[in-house]
Amino acid sequence: MAFLIFYVTHPDESVARQIAKQVVEKRLVACANVFPIQSIYWWDGEVQHEGEWVSILKTSLELEAEVEQALRALHPYQTPCFLRFEVRANEDYERWIHESTTKAS
Repeated sequence: MAFLIFYVTHPDESVARQIAKQVVEKRLVACANVFPIQSIYWWDGEVQHEGEWVSILKTSLELEAEVEQALRALHPYQTPCFLRFEVRANEDYERWIHESTTKAS
């Protein structure tokens, strides 16, 4: 029972935590890890060096479109980074991801 990991960059800790909290509360993701990074990238014709924050969001395969839609609505970047990876883990963890992203009736 594979699941998805979304890797998302954010301008600062506050934005990363706010977005992570909202998608977890909506049960779109089971878990979010948030941590600082240093990014070097091209923007507006120049190489930029910036501190950013990353969230790693774990969700079920079935919620891919809903998670991306929510991230697009919440994210402040003009060109946000939403990378997704299909992954596998131990059976108990995969079951927990699935149960945590299943909305109660």
